[in-house]
Amino acid sequence: MDVSRIRALRGPNLWSRHTAIQAIVTCTGAECAIADLPGFEARLRARFPELAELIPTDHLDTVSMAHALEFAALGLQAQAGCPVTFSRTAKTVDPGVYQVVVEYTEEDVGRLAFERAEQLCQAALDDTPFDLDGTLKELRDLDEDIRLGPSTGAIVAAAQARGIPYRRLTQGSLVQFGWGSKQKRIQAAETSHTSAIAEAIAQDKELTKQLLHAAGVAVPTGRPVDDEDDAWQAAQEIGLPVVVKPQDGNQGKGISVNLTTEQQVRHAYRVAVGFFDDIMVEKYLPGHDWRLLVIGDKLIAAARRDPPLVVGDGTHTVRELVDIVNSDPRRSDGHATSLTKIRFDEIALARLAEQGYNADSIPERGVRVVLRNNANLSTGGTATDVTDDVHPELAAAAVAAAQTVGLDIAGIDVVCDTMLKPLEDQGGGIVEVNAAPGLRMHLDPSFGKGRPVGEAIVGMMYPDGDNGRIPVVAVTGTNGKTTTSRLIGRIFEENGLRVGMTSTDGIYVQNRRIDTGDCSGPRSARNVLAHPDVDAAVLETARGGLLREGLGFDMCDVAVVTNLGLGDHLGLNYITTVHDLAVIKRVIVQNVAPSGTAVLNAADPVVAAMAQHCPGQVTFFALDPATPVLAAHRAQGKRVLYVDQGDIVCGEGRRKHRIPLARVPLTRNGSIGFQVENVMAAIATAWALGYNWAKIEQAVGGFVSDASTAPGRFNVFDYRGATLIADYGHNPDAMLALVKAVEAMPAKRRAVVISGAGDRRDEDIRQQTEILGPAFDDVILYQDACQRGRADGEVIALLRSGLANAPRVSRIDEITGEFLAIDTALARLQAGDLCLILIDQVEEALAHITRRIAECRADD
Repeated sequence: MDVSRIRALRGPNLWSRHTAIQAIVTCTGAECAIADLPGFEARLRARFPELAELIPTDHLDTVSMAHALEFAALGLQAQAGCPVTFSRTAKTVDPGVYQVVVEYTEEDVGRLAFERAEQLCQAALDDTPFDLDGTLKELRDLDEDIRLGPSTGAIVAAAQARGIPYRRLTQGSLVQFGWGSKQKRIQAAETSHTSAIAEAIAQDKELTKQLLHAAGVAVPTGRPVDDEDDAWQAAQEIGLPVVVKPQDGNQGKGISVNLTTEQQVRHAYRVAVGFFDDIMVEKYLPGHDWRLLVIGDKLIAAARRDPPLVVGDGTHTVRELVDIVNSDPRRSDGHATSLTKIRFDEIALARLAEQGYNADSIPERGVRVVLRNNANLSTGGTATDVTDDVHPELAAAAVAAAQTVGLDIAGIDVVCDTMLKPLEDQGGGIVEVNAAPGLRMHLDPSFGKGRPVGEAIVGMMYPDGDNGRIPVVAVTGTNGKTTTSRLIGRIFEENGLRVGMTSTDGIYVQNRRIDTGDCSGPRSARNVLAHPDVDAAVLETARGGLLREGLGFDMCDVAVVTNLGLGDHLGLNYITTVHDLAVIKRVIVQNVAPSGTAVLNAADPVVAAMAQHCPGQVTFFALDPATPVLAAHRAQGKRVLYVDQGDIVCGEGRRKHRIPLARVPLTRNGSIGFQVENVMAAIATAWALGYNWAKIEQAVGGFVSDASTAPGRFNVFDYRGATLIADYGHNPDAMLALVKAVEAMPAKRRAVVISGAGDRRDEDIRQQTEILGPAFDDVILYQDACQRGRADGEVIALLRSGLANAPRVSRIDEITGEFLAIDTALARLQAGDLCLILIDQVEEALAHITRRIAECRADD
């Protein structure tokens, strides 16, 4: 078994909406049916017994080693605690070659599971040992290390429930919500609204106390100290008992409370200075330790925090009791679980000594042995929810404290006897205000019910009715994608939106190109959706990116499929037929939002058939109103666009809106059929998004397809009285459309300059000139710089063979070099001629043509 081309599908894809690992797996001989491998199945089950529920025992003759790999990769993740359910193995057109797809929730875990699954299958095949327990632990540890922690995870889950898109920006806690100009970010319990100044104030405990005191909030007295002697001096000034703590600490590090002797104060100072440089001493307030969570201007949750402790049973030592408590699956070494393991360190031993115990002492049954003075969860403490008990005045004091410091999310540490009374009535006070507070104790308290903290944070960031989304349009098809995308972008601009667009010639934001090359894949889409200056996105979506990685978004408002026709790039990546191509192209249709629309070409049967896969509405367009699919849709009162008496008609039920083609220059009064289709697709998109008809008409009426606005998309030039057309057409369907277009334009003599892409099938290359031949008098074939795996002259020979039966062609020339071929054609042109130049290096060729035209005008 050979495993190759492992890819991570990071968005909705050909197989499902799940993120997944995909690999090409080649099996040989008996590996194509594990029933032909004596003892293999039994050895595999022996090494991984949980596979019993996955492998279909009654169809082993159809289960290959590739299937076994699939089941193992899924099963290992599931047994390690990852929430995965989807997997699939599909045969390809090549015998013994399979595509194996397995869902993941964390990419690194999915990749590791795939790798270990391959080792498991090999161990079963070779009858060698496999460490299942060690593998599961490895996967669990990796998953715990990289998955979102409880706090961030709860916020993300709340956003998902609201339909707000999110993207994890790092393997840490930095997450982006929303798209484009509506994006906001969080890092754990910090948000885009969290002030850096407020956070700095919160870290300075002394400054925080001064501000709170000035605002009338109860706080304990205290001051910063310079050294151990000064700490004892401050304790005497304040009055025992006292607290020693870092001035800018967090998570309870270095804090010692209820200190009543000089020895305790000095020792506490030495402990604190081991963590931080700036130390303060303040009055110890008797009572319980409480944490109040303020989000925005509301108290959302409150919990009583208790220090880590064990309860004696008269049998086990303190050390053994700690081990028993730490064996609770809710406890881990970090913050990935609801509780943290109790630290049995020097501080714990010192606290034990104060109670007359050591590590080997055996406390009597029922005796509570406290292991720390402070009650932070990060040191192993517990939390009890008391949200419903908080007195309104106490809640108001917590909100006032957060707002005084300036935090949008704050953890307010309070020491007092009860939550049922105001602080002033019980001598309590606020001892700290914390930025980026931990949320675990409120989400999953040790006792009591969890609180909807994530929902409150998301609600503060995105008020009701705002899902953080901007309009997103995905465009795919064989031809017309880029022109249609640019038309849609122009309509957005007419409506005052800043547009981000991906295409095969770059990424554009507000008409400024920020990246070059083929940018029609998911990575480019994500870049546009992450750009803060984008109010609407138009994403050209090519099949290559879909196959490599899936979509760069979870769903779109409008999916446009311009056409499929005879297809393009067939024979690559196991896409061999137009039906195969349709399955991958329709992914954007399958991922239309329920409130969204698919805009489909009704004249293309394969495209029209995608309608049944759309979760939202469907709008059909076609030049001919009698197109069967469109006519049936129209009869049902649904939205359609067609051409009638020189107008584009937008119809829904009895309502009709007409747009004269004479007002749409791109179509040349409707004579360029494929441009009419592109315009209809763009208008249908704007209609689906609810834009004003006047704005739509103004946008398409002012759109010009020249070398600057739509390079390589039917750019028309005048050269010494002859008509030049530069186009990037490179497949048979494009040739058919171009022939129809040039036949509608007057010309004494027609010439065409053409090359072919070497990565197409022979029949696709040959078919291009078979289509062009009947429409042109002169043909100039050129070989470009990149033959894409073909030998010199091979592409030209295929193109020439396609002209074998061309009745109109009177001259054929073969040229090496694109620019030389262009110059050769220009030199022959007479006034009234027409020349179609099928360019390969779009920008360079257009620049060359523009330069030649300028030189000609200078000479004239």
